[in-house]
Amino acid sequence: MSLHSRNDIYAVMSDEEFRAQARAFIEANYPDIPRFSQKRLHFSQSKPWYMALARKGWVAPAWPVEHGGMGLSATKQLIWIEENERFGAARINDIGPVMLGPLLIQFGTDAQKAQFLPKILSGEHIWAQGYSEPNAGSDLAAVRTEAVLDGDEWVINGQKTWATLGNDANWIFILARTDKSVKKQAGISFILVPMDLPGVTVRPIENLEMHDEFCEVFFDDVRVPRENLVGAVNQGWTMAKALLGHERVFIGAPRLSSSALARLDLLARKVGVADDPAFQDRFTRLRLDVADLTALFETYIEKLRHGEAIGADVSIMKIFQSELYQRISEEMMAIGGATAALLEPFEHDPRLHAAGTYLMARPTTIFGGSNEVLRNVLARMVLDLPA
Repeated sequence: MSLHSRNDIYAVMSDEEFRAQARAFIEANYPDIPRFSQKRLHFSQSKPWYMALARKGWVAPAWPVEHGGMGLSATKQLIWIEENERFGAARINDIGPVMLGPLLIQFGTDAQKAQFLPKILSGEHIWAQGYSEPNAGSDLAAVRTEAVLDGDEWVINGQKTWATLGNDANWIFILARTDKSVKKQAGISFILVPMDLPGVTVRPIENLEMHDEFCEVFFDDVRVPRENLVGAVNQGWTMAKALLGHERVFIGAPRLSSSALARLDLLARKVGVADDPAFQDRFTRLRLDVADLTALFETYIEKLRHGEAIGADVSIMKIFQSELYQRISEEMMAIGGATAALLEPFEHDPRLHAAGTYLMARPTTIFGGSNEVLRNVLARMVLDLPA
C-alpha cells in the first residue's frame, strides 16, 4: 500500500478508530528512551522515535497528503497530541515538520520542495530556526545579520541566538538583511543555510536546569548558494509573518497545559489534596481553561488545513496557553509542599516534578514573541487601538 493511500485512510477513519490505532502504534513502537521528560531531548536521544515515525509516515500530521503528510483534521491532530502526552512520548525535533515544511509548501519553488521536504520527513535534515538576535527578539524586524549577493552566492555575516537544539541541527533557516536602504521590514530575506559550512559556529546556552536546549549561531563570511533563497529578495518579512503564525498555532497548542494539568492531578492525589474542596475549585477552573484552549486550537488548525491565512489574532492563543501553563505550574508548586523544592522528580517519577514544570513554564511567555509585545500587536492590529 502506498504512503498516499495509507494517508487517505486517515481521512475516512473515525476519530475513535484513529485514537485506537495511534495508541497501539505508540505503545508498540516507542523505543527505549525517556518518557515524561520535561526537557527537550537531543536528537541523539530522540532519533529512534523520529525514525519510527518516519517509517510509519507520521512525522508531519498537519502536512497535506500530496507532500507526504497525513492531512489530519484538527480533531485527529488533537487526538495524536493527546495520545503522545498520555504515554509520555518524547517530543521530536519538530522545527522542520512544524515550521519550515508548511512555509516551503506555501512559498518554496518546486525544486526546493523536492529537495527539502522528503529529507525533513526522513530525518536526514534536522532544522534550527535563525530568527532572534541579541538586539532583535520580539522586535524581529530589527535583525542585523546581513546577506550580500556575490555572484551566485550569498555571503552571510552576523549572529542568531536562542536557536532551539541548534547543536543538533544540520540546517538552519534565517532571516537576513539584504537591503539597508529601505524600512526595516522591507529589506529582509529568508535563506536556508547548511550548518556544516565554513564560518558557521554553534555555541550552546545552558538554562536554569543546566540543560543546553538553546544555542547561539555565528556566521562569519558564510557562503550559501543563491538558490537557497526562499521567495523573492527582500520579501522575507512576508514569510516570517507566515511562519510565526504557524509557530504560534503550535506554541499555543494545548499540549503543554493539558500535560501539566494531568501532572497536577497526579500530584494532588499523591500528596492527599485531590478531594479538598478548595483545591477542586481551583483545579476545575484550570480544567475548563484547558478545554477552552483546546476548542480555540481546533479553529486555527482547520484554518491551516484549508490554506487560510493566520492573522495577528493567533497571538490570543499563544498568550492564553503560556499563561495557563504557568498558572498550572504555580498550582503544582503550591500543593507540592517540600517536594516542590526538589530539582529532581519526587519519588523518581518525572510526572511528579513540580519544580521542573515550574521552570519549564517560565520562558513560555517570552519565546515565540513576548506576551507584552503580542498584546500590543493585538491592540493595534485586531482592536485597532492607537499606537
